[in-house]
Amino acid sequence: MVRYREFWDLVDDVFGRAYGRSITGDQVLPALHDRTAVQALDDGEEPRVVWHALCDAMTVPEGKRWGTDPHRQAPPRR
Repeated sequence: MVRYREFWDLVDDVFGRAYGRSITGDQVLPALHDRTAVQALDDGEEPRVVWHALCDAMTVPEGKRWGTDPHRQAPPRR
């Protein structure tokens, strides 16, 4: 499970803080019904769902989706 705080930690780790904050607020994601990641989170969407949609849209390879922490477990897709 990805929690809200973990979502932002992953954004910062995978995309970098500045770029990550930019794409989460600007990139419209079809998988989230044409909302940005921030809009989807504000609407109550599960952070795990938002994270997968963002990574899919940005074509982040599976091996890089979970950042640099070797102890971080990938949450399952639903």
